[in-house]
Amino acid sequence: MEIHEEIKNLREELRAAKGRIEELEQRVEHLRVSRRVLMNLLEKVEREKVTLIHKLEKENIRLQRDNTRFAKWIFSKNREIVQLQEKIEEYKEKA
Repeated sequence: MEIHEEIKNLREELRAAKGRIEELEQRVEHLRVSRRVLMNLLEKVEREKVTLIHKLEKENIRLQRDNTRFAKWIFSKNREIVQLQEKIEEYKEKA
């Protein structure tokens, strides 16, 4: 009777162990899927980051170019103002 009881206990333990193994295998599979999803999201975020950086670099170059153009225009207008002020002074002196 003892051996029969021991075999019964071993079978129950084996069944429980198999159930636990199946549960762990399912969890491992879910973790694999989750990892794939996270890796795909990470790759997507990295691609978006590279795209955004490229866009911002282009915009920065454009803004620098526009700023240089505007600074030259301001400098030119300032030169015109100075020349006009000099002419006004000359006319005042002649008058």
